[in-house]
Order: sequence, then structure tokens, then C-alpha cells
Amino acid sequence: MTLHDTRGLAVSTRSRTALDRYDAAVELLNGYYVDFVAAIDEAMAEDPDFVMGHCFKAAVYAGCNEATVLPELRRSVEAAEALAGRANDRERAHIAAARAWMEGNLERSAALYGRIVQEHPRDILALQIGYQADFFLGESRMLRDRVAQVLPHWDEGVPGYGYVLGMHAFGLEQMNLYGRAEEAGLRALSLNRRDPWAIHAVAHVLEMQGRVDDGVAFLNARRADWSDNNALALHNWWHLALYHLEQGETERVLALYDAHVRPNPASTALELVDAAAMLWRLHLRGIDVGGRWGAVADGWERAACDGFYAFNDVHAMMALLADGRTAAADRVLAVQEATARRDQGTAAMSAREVGVPVCRALRAFGRGDYRTAADLLYAVRTRAHRFGGSHAQRDIIDLTLAEAAIRGGDAPLARALVAERNDLKPHSPANRTLTARAVAMADRHGSVGRSGTAPHVDVLVLEG
Repeated sequence: MTLHDTRGLAVSTRSRTALDRYDAAVELLNGYYVDFVAAIDEAMAEDPDFVMGHCFKAAVYAGCNEATVLPELRRSVEAAEALAGRANDRERAHIAAARAWMEGNLERSAALYGRIVQEHPRDILALQIGYQADFFLGESRMLRDRVAQVLPHWDEGVPGYGYVLGMHAFGLEQMNLYGRAEEAGLRALSLNRRDPWAIHAVAHVLEMQGRVDDGVAFLNARRADWSDNNALALHNWWHLALYHLEQGETERVLALYDAHVRPNPASTALELVDAAAMLWRLHLRGIDVGGRWGAVADGWERAACDGFYAFNDVHAMMALLADGRTAAADRVLAVQEATARRDQGTAAMSAREVGVPVCRALRAFGRGDYRTAADLLYAVRTRAHRFGGSHAQRDIIDLTLAEAAIRGGDAPLARALVAERNDLKPHSPANRTLTARAVAMADRHGSVGRSGTAPHVDVLVLEG
């Protein structure tokens, strides 16, 4: 007798209990709730030869996208491969997709997970992991379209439909379709209030539209739904702090950082990224963060940045430079340069395209060579999506570029950059402050362009 999961997909196990535990684990993973670990372990205890159980574990480790989990990813992939003879075609496709990720070919992995979804539109595990691959690859269109491909096969009668809508909401936001994104996110939340990814999608919409007051109110009103026991809680706290930073409320930002974002020795790379990104934004504004950089730099040194994911290494550079650890920062840059010299693989591509020039720019910024930093960042910013992250996360490149232009005395570039930002968010308090600084710099130095000297520019701190 063939057993089927809650969405009608054939699964190679004879244990109904194991399959029930697996279904529970998938639902918890869809919501990024950490209890999925216990659920899948229970499934594997019921049936140690449960192929999709091993595929599930492999998918989870792949989605971490950290070198530290590669041994566990390999164990899961090889355990699944040893059982391939009893697996069905869909399950063997899962094994191949996870192996491609393990071997460093994220593009192939995304394509293989995507093919599973095209053939089995209700395979929500393949959908979610392929979607994560799209995010790490910076494939904004696929964040929208991978989900759009399956929507005709889903409705409220299919378990997990709300999670699918939440994924679609974020994809729509990344394609700047803000109205549709907000509608999809709120629709997802009407089906499941405790969907932290849908909450995250709406938070992105409000951030990109400059609706800061709405963003603060939205996240605070739903705090009980997103702030506990899920892997996105810290990141959503980061979004709340980002709203307050936009308003210039730096004391509130630091309070949120200390209570919810500050890293600890067990922090993941995702958590270290958020910590570094928030402190760097404060650093650009000339705000003294005290000794907070130390813990973040310690975390990145423990992470032993090894070129596995350029996005992480760039954030490590920020922390190491801001904490004065120039030798460690130079090692990160050297690793990125070595990775870029490889012939193939996703890591090599993202290092060549983005990681190396951004790390070099940050190194120049740290030395006070703002002209070089601006040159490097301006050249790379339109392809920065190639190393993943969201528009909100990658904005740190443009913020650093604008700061480099101002500090380097490049009035034409500074004026052009603030004009861009004001066009996108005309009511942004932070943009108004940045504009005032660019104008003041130009007035003080007679609009000296790139052929002139690079005058010293005082850093004006946001009020609040």
C-alpha cells in the first residue's frame, strides 16, 4: 500500500506514524518554527529508512547555506542516496537537488527543486527550499514566479496554502509590486496569524514604501504572532529596529538591538548578518555603539569566514573593520579573492561579481580612502543582487556609497545619490538628513567634483 502525505504526494514509507510526524515537521518548517527538529527526529525514530525524512534533513541543512553544516548535509544526502532504490522518482529528484547544493552548485539545485515543483505543484518542501535558493542567488523574479507557477494548484482546502501566499507576497515585494504584495501578505495572515514569513513580507512592503509609522504599528500589533520560537523572530526584530532608525530614534534602536538582535556565542550567520548590518548603519551615521562591535566580530571570527557565501563575508568585513581587527578583515578579503579565482561554482561567481569588490570597498572605507570606496561600490551596486539578500538588506551598499561620496567630497555624486533616494522615498527622515549633509558639503567646498581635493567632512548624527 502506498502512503500519501497531507497534500496527496506518494511517500516511500510503510509507517503512517512516521508520515504524520513528517507532515508536522514540514508545516513547522514552513513557518520557520524550530520545533521541526523534534518532529522530524520522531519521524526518523519510527522509520530510520524513511527516504523523505533524510531528504527533509538535507533540505534544512542546505537552506542554512553555511559551511559549518556541510558535514550534516553530506550525511543526510548520502543516507538518502543509500535508500534511493526504494525511493520514487520525486524523492530521487529531492536527493539530486540536495546533492547539487552540497556540491556548491546552487543554480543547479534551484533548477532541480524547481522541476520537482513543476511536476508536483503541491510539494511545498521543494517549493520552500527552491525559493530559499532563489533568495540566496538574488533571483527576485523567481521569488515571485516560482510560487506563481503553482498557485493554480492550491486553495484554502490544501494544507499550507497560507504559507504559499506568504512566499508569493515576498516575491511580489521583491519585484516592487507593493500593492499586490501587501494584499497577498495580509491574505496569508488572515489564514494563519502566526506566519512569520508573511509578516516579514508585509514589513518589507512598508519599509520599501517609506511607511515607517505603519511598519512600527504593524509589527507591534502582531508581536505575539512573530516574536517567539521561530527562526525569523530576530530578523523581524531587526526590521522593527530599522523603522526606528529611519525615524532617527537611535536610543530605541540600541535598546531593541541589546534586547533582541545582539549576538551570542551560538548565533547563526543569519543572526550575525543582522547584527552587523544594524551596527554598520549606525556606524555610517557616526553613532557611538560602545563595545557592541566586539561580540559581533567575535562571532564572525568563530564562523571562520571561508568564502562559502559572499553575502556573509561582506558583513563579516563590516564587523571586523569597525572593531579595528584589520588583520582579520584582510584575511576575509584574501579568502574572497581566492574564491573568486575558482573556475566554477556559485561561491566563485558571487565572489567575483560582488564579494571581492564590496570587500575591497569596505577595506578602503575603513582606511579613509572614500574615493576608492565610492568607485568600487558605484560600479558593483547594479549587480549586487548576484550575492543574494533582499532589497532592504542590500541597501547597505548604497548607504555606504552615499556616505563615501559625502566624506570623500564628491559633490556631484553625492547629490545624484541622494536624489535617487528621495525619488524612491520622498518622505524619508533619513533621506532628508542625508540630503542636507550632501548639500552642506557641496556649499562648503564650492561643489568640488571628482577632480578636486577630498575635503574632510564631519559626520552629522541623526537626532533622536
